[in-house]
Amino acid sequence: MTIPFDKSTQRIAAIDWLRGIVMILMALDHASWYFNANRIFADSILLYEPGVQFATDQFLTRWITHICAPTFIFLAGTSIAISNFQQRQQGISDAIIDRELLFRGAFIALIDLCLFSLISGKPIFQVLYAIGISMMLMVYLQRLRIRMAFFLALLLIAGSELLLMMLWQPDGEVPFWLAITFAPVFSETYTVLYPALPWLGIMLLGWVFGQRLLATQSDSWAVDRLLMTIGWFMLTLFVVIRGLNGYGNMFMHLEGNTLIQWLHVSKYPPSLAYTLLELGLMAIILALLMRLESIKKAINPNGPALVFGQTALFFYLAHFCVLLALKPLFERGNLEQTYWITLLVLTILYPICRIYRALKYRYPQSLLRFL
Repeated sequence: MTIPFDKSTQRIAAIDWLRGIVMILMALDHASWYFNANRIFADSILLYEPGVQFATDQFLTRWITHICAPTFIFLAGTSIAISNFQQRQQGISDAIIDRELLFRGAFIALIDLCLFSLISGKPIFQVLYAIGISMMLMVYLQRLRIRMAFFLALLLIAGSELLLMMLWQPDGEVPFWLAITFAPVFSETYTVLYPALPWLGIMLLGWVFGQRLLATQSDSWAVDRLLMTIGWFMLTLFVVIRGLNGYGNMFMHLEGNTLIQWLHVSKYPPSLAYTLLELGLMAIILALLMRLESIKKAINPNGPALVFGQTALFFYLAHFCVLLALKPLFERGNLEQTYWITLLVLTILYPICRIYRALKYRYPQSLLRFL
């Protein structure tokens, strides 16, 4: 069975659905940041105090959003592979494709380094920095053979902790070069939430998957089975690494045998356990969405998840504007309020994203393409 593309946009709906789902979860996390008085933010050895007990509802609200960054970055790599292939099919030269990817990556990284740093009052290196730098590096890394790219991705994902064990002390000074590449920093001078290279490994892995997807696009069930197999293998490996409680946990070790302790893994920087857990879940969810796409006779082009997934970067920027506009209207409160505000944000953004998507598709060569 052939993998279905949206005929008007040549996009795979399952990928956009998944991207839209993580945008919705991201909006929940950021609404919690603004309006949840008891929000948990302890996903790093730099942020967690051993022995602290978490409220289950607060922890799980934070935990379900952990899938957002690795999924979005993985799918960005997949989209690079698919988009480049489609552009070559249209006769566009590699030089132009590379230039567009380089400019897009620089534009995305500069949003963090300029706009969000200006708002924060200090240099801040967040997810857009990691995505942008990774895209720029993908201009060169996509020339690697697929097998070499796959092993490099694994090295970056699995080997980061070994490097940090040699170079990084969580309670010590961090050289700037190490901060922007591998080790997070939370200081009054600058903040690095997403050091670039571990996330580059995830994007490169997504690119490898994109190449595989293109090679087997005549058989979507083969892709589904591959994703399911990989997903369960990753989750099994997560259980092993988390259970051994040593390497792969990025200094965030088990303090008990509760579900919360098993799920409380390091995101800053991403541990091997974190990456295996989130990408494993992502692979299974994507496989299910691809099966759903294959059996549906028609795809609703205006479904919320699809709309948000097809306008992801615009959504990312716009949802901060909406949250800031709502901030004077609500005091920080309980978790129930956070969920209602998230629903309000999504309701406001849905028609705006539909309008933006229509404009972007109408003027594909305009500056809108960078969003």
